[in-house]
Amino acid sequence: MAGAGDGHCLMAVVARSEKFRGLFVASLRILGVAVIYYAGTRIGTLEGVVRVEGAAVSPLWPPTGIALTCLFLMGPGIWPGITLGVLFHLLTLDPLSAVSPGVMAGCTLAPLCSYLLLRRVGFRIELDRPRDGLALVFLGALAGMLISATVGTSMLVLHGRLPVGFWPTWLAWWAGDAMGVLLVTPFLLVVCRIRRPLRLDRWVEGTAVVVAAAIITPLAVRMSLTLVFLFFPVLIWAALRFQLAGSAPYALFVSVMTVLETTEREGAFAHHTLTERLISLQVLNGSVALTSLLVAAVVTEQRNVRVKIEQACEALAEVVERLAPAEMARLRPPEREGESG
Repeated sequence: MAGAGDGHCLMAVVARSEKFRGLFVASLRILGVAVIYYAGTRIGTLEGVVRVEGAAVSPLWPPTGIALTCLFLMGPGIWPGITLGVLFHLLTLDPLSAVSPGVMAGCTLAPLCSYLLLRRVGFRIELDRPRDGLALVFLGALAGMLISATVGTSMLVLHGRLPVGFWPTWLAWWAGDAMGVLLVTPFLLVVCRIRRPLRLDRWVEGTAVVVAAAIITPLAVRMSLTLVFLFFPVLIWAALRFQLAGSAPYALFVSVMTVLETTEREGAFAHHTLTERLISLQVLNGSVALTSLLVAAVVTEQRNVRVKIEQACEALAEVVERLAPAEMARLRPPEREGESG
């Protein structure tokens, strides 16, 4: 009886230690997400990126892409990390006020709703199907980020802290959050899947893509002429040859360059109003992201189909090879007695 009691006590201690271990790991994940989210806010608030005629919103907001990626990689249980990251960011701006809880709620609910919508339609983080790219654009970015933009801008209006009109601020907020999902999430998902180095010939072509991007992209966005379409051939080249591993980083690079030029009022966007610049930037970055996702997904899907066909042919060849001797023996006419003599 004493041995049985000791066994039960030992099992209880083990179960309790496992529970504490699980809580400790979950707490570390939440804290890690908060730190990464906060680091993304520091990137998003760099000088030249955040200033849109006094409005404290960014045309490209990386934390939303970071939050959605963390939700897919670690599950919805890390949502408190998103809230903590928003809190850390707000503390660096101004003392907390009545606006802060609403902003924190909106910034947490937006990626959570995007995550749930994408899971609902069977989204795959490999982004190897065109439907995944379309879902990320229309459900993950454009639909889900309506929450953070609407809640955040409404809170600023209610407390009289809106530096410009409602719609310019709302549009900048929505565009920044949506672009964070469209451009940062695919990039991070690609980075998380990097496993092996490229072959030498692929390095040569990859270097050529990088050189072309470094030359053409600044030229396209800084010229006063409307030459922004020049980088689309490079984007398609990267997507066709390297799929999402090539197109996602380049799409992010294009977006950063266009955001910098737009906020500095240079290049093709120099003579437009705030609203016109925001709309143009949203349409351009959305087109870049959609082209990147769809072309890469189509190529990846075709490659996967080809691999499956090759595997099926190999399996069929093995079956035929195993059956051939038996079939030949069955079809061979029997030898008659005495025929050999």
